[in-house]
Amino acid sequence: MMTDLAGLSAEQFSNEEYAMSTTRRAISAVASTLLLFSWHAVSQTRSKAALHTQIVLLGTGTPLPDPERAGPSTAIVVNSTPYIIDAGAGLVRRAAAAHDEGVVALRAVNLKIAFLTHLHSDHTLGLPDLMITPWIMGRKEPLELYGPGGTQEMVNHIIEAYKLDRKIRTEGLEHSNNTGWKVNVHEIKPGVVFKDANVTVTAFAVRHGNVDAYGYSFATPDRLIVISGDTSPTDAIVDNCHGCDILISEAYTKASFDLVSAEWQRYRLAFHTSAQELGAIAAKAKPGLLILYHRGNAGCDQVGTEECREAGSEEQLLREIRQAYGGKVVAGHDLEIY
Repeated sequence: MMTDLAGLSAEQFSNEEYAMSTTRRAISAVASTLLLFSWHAVSQTRSKAALHTQIVLLGTGTPLPDPERAGPSTAIVVNSTPYIIDAGAGLVRRAAAAHDEGVVALRAVNLKIAFLTHLHSDHTLGLPDLMITPWIMGRKEPLELYGPGGTQEMVNHIIEAYKLDRKIRTEGLEHSNNTGWKVNVHEIKPGVVFKDANVTVTAFAVRHGNVDAYGYSFATPDRLIVISGDTSPTDAIVDNCHGCDILISEAYTKASFDLVSAEWQRYRLAFHTSAQELGAIAAKAKPGLLILYHRGNAGCDQVGTEECREAGSEEQLLREIRQAYGGKVVAGHDLEIY
């Protein structure tokens, strides 16, 4: 029998080579399986991350000109698409600040879909900004705007007011496009008002004095979010939250209520919700997290005394809420993300 240099017979060498080849194939198969598993895991992680819902508080203020709080506006971002609720003063700049802090979806040109809870000025002063600034920055699509009756009339007047500006920008050296300034208005009634691959938006009527006003629920792939808008106590919040992940709601303090005139007290009772009333609502609605925003103390805000400031403070509001509600609650601030 012939032997090789390693002392193996040809037959032994052939068997050894076959065994090594089989081992190499097995190792390769295992490596391929691990690689496929790893890719699948990364893919799933990226998919879940992409569908993660972010709530960005763009403005938590009221008509009070507080430099720390822009006018009421909230962004819900799903799969890199932002949905804006209310258009308080300063919202586009707050969106730019959030973009610079890492919420890349909130580039001005991406602000294309918005919902108004009602047409009070503090919730709409930023509407011209939302219509025009993203267009100047290059938005080509019309703004899709959902709101109560009267929204179309408001938009028509804004368009008319900026007619000269639009002519200069489209016909002059800027060569702005002639589509991104437009607005498709959808005047709503209670029920599902919007649906796409990311979210189903349901509007529900709330009680805000004699104003046509709505709250909204946003059902996303991973969260149910309810925002009350401005309202006096209503079971509609309970019915639409009913164990929701996040409830965003306004409230005023009882301590400041006791300092204002009987007329202002009547106003608050008809238009807004006290901390105790909100606590009772939240106890029934059972949200995973209650976020307080739009902390207004009508009557006290106009006076501006130190006694009123203390009675209507964030700390006082949290004390009163926690006396009435044992769930998780936070006081929201501009640019916070939940």
